[in-house]
Order: sequence, then C-alpha cells, then structure tokens
Amino acid sequence: MSRLEENLRAVRARIDAAARAAGRDPAEVALLAVSKTWPAADVRALAALGQRDFGENRVQELLGKAGELAEVELRWHFVGQLQRNKAAAVARTGAVVQSVDRAPLVATLDRAGQEAGRPVGVLVQVDLGGPEGTIGARGGASPAEVPALADAVAGAAGLRLRGLMAVAPRDEEPGPAFARLAAVAERVRADHPEAVEISAGMSGDLEAAVAAGATLVRVGTALFGARPLPCGEFEEHQPRESQQ
Repeated sequence: MSRLEENLRAVRARIDAAARAAGRDPAEVALLAVSKTWPAADVRALAALGQRDFGENRVQELLGKAGELAEVELRWHFVGQLQRNKAAAVARTGAVVQSVDRAPLVATLDRAGQEAGRPVGVLVQVDLGGPEGTIGARGGASPAEVPALADAVAGAAGLRLRGLMAVAPRDEEPGPAFARLAAVAERVRADHPEAVEISAGMSGDLEAAVAAGATLVRVGTALFGARPLPCGEFEEHQPRESQQ
C-alpha cells in the first residue's frame, strides 16, 4: 500500500468514526484534500484512489494543476484569500470559492460567473473569533455580517450559495467554536435552505467539526504530510494554517 493510500484510508476512517460517534451517517461528510504546495502527481494518485475534491489556496497553483489535470474528473475548491482581480480566472476553472468574506468580492465573482457562463459555487467564510469573541484573526466575515453576505450571494445570478466555511480559533478548544458556526449556519439556512454545506475541520480537529455538523472537512497534512515552505515564504490563505 502506498503512503498516500494508507493516509487516505486512515483519514476516511477518522471521518467515519467521528460521524458515527455523533450519530450521523458517514456519507454526510465529504473529504476535501488540500493539495496546496504538493505536485499534480500526488493529486493524480489520490484521484486514482477515488478522491475527487481538492483544494488550493493560491490562484496560480490552482490554475496550473487544473490545467495539467484537465482530463481527470476532479472538483476544485479555492480556499485562499481571493483578490478581486483574480476572480475571473478562478471562475473559469469551475472551482468552488470557499473564502467569500466581503461584499465587493461577491459583486466581482458574480460578474465572473456570468461571464464564464456558469454560476460560481460559493461558501461564505465566517470568522469565529477567539475565546473573548475577538474578530479578524483567522479571516472571514463576522457572524453578524454573514446573513447579509449570504443574501447577496443568493441573489446574484452568477453565484450559487452552497453554505459556510470557517476555521477554529488557535487559542480555543474547537468544539465551542464549531458550535458557533453551526448556529450561524442554522440561521442562514432558515432563509436559504439550499445552503447546506458546512466546511470545517482540518487534520487536527476534524472530529470536533464533524460532531458539530460539518459536511466537508479540509485535510492536507494528514494526507500528504508536513509542508516545509521555502525560507521567507508564507501561506496566502487566511487562516495561515499548516494543519489543513
């Protein structure tokens, strides 16, 4: 068994066990393989094992891999902080954008989706704050801003609202943070029943996310291994996190 195959089985076993422990059907929870910094060959190898959803946090890396693997049936997700001048390029790949956190980006992606001839799938990113409720450390819109952003996405012809995304704060147990996300998601679904996805949980805290209702967990390290970055380089993704 290859390293990737062994890791994939282990991660899926964790997801299944977490779902059963929470009284959920494991089929309700999908795995997003966060392939940032890893070569297209690794994506191809995981795809051959049945993995279909992959996430990138840099536009150039997404474009490169999507092009190189165009013949492989994959579902791409963009999980990084997206600059408005790159929205059209992401829209053309058909990727789901999980990091929508401000109204100007909604408008830009809407135009890009209409120009591409297909709606862009969108998750609104929620900033879950920290133990004292501080906002801004991990990226995303504040919980109070999320319903209005969700309304804007749902009303845009070039977009399709799929749900919410968040990352647990660094200095707090993940369970309470994911419970806050679940409460915001419930509020959004009351107005937009189609917004069923909750993207939450990474290599180190996926069990807590599944227990709180996550439908998609973003895992990189537990699948691919640690990501040593070149000296002086930093991750663009907000949050800047190595445990996805």
